[in-house]
Amino acid sequence: MRIIGICMDTKKDSKIPQCGILPKIDKNKVVVGAKQLRKAMEKGTVKCVCLAKNADPAITEPLAQQCKARGLSCYWVASMRELGDICGIDVGAAAAAVVD
Repeated sequence: MRIIGICMDTKKDSKIPQCGILPKIDKNKVVVGAKQLRKAMEKGTVKCVCLAKNADPAITEPLAQQCKARGLSCYWVASMRELGDICGIDVGAAAAAVVD
């Protein structure tokens, strides 16, 4: 995995902690949505988290902070639509995670 560097959050003009090339995602081992992601974090089954840069910061920022606190890799994807495509769904997603 290669980190590209620091990306810019266009909504707040602040630095996003990490971004880069996503690891290969097995669509059978993905949870999609903030609620499902929080549940998986509580169970301890999350390997890494993907968040959409254009999603509501009220959803993504607390998740990014939880990732940091738990030592989980957090990847930022350009848009909700792109994250939905990566996860194999027909709609956009603000958050998703690869699980065990």
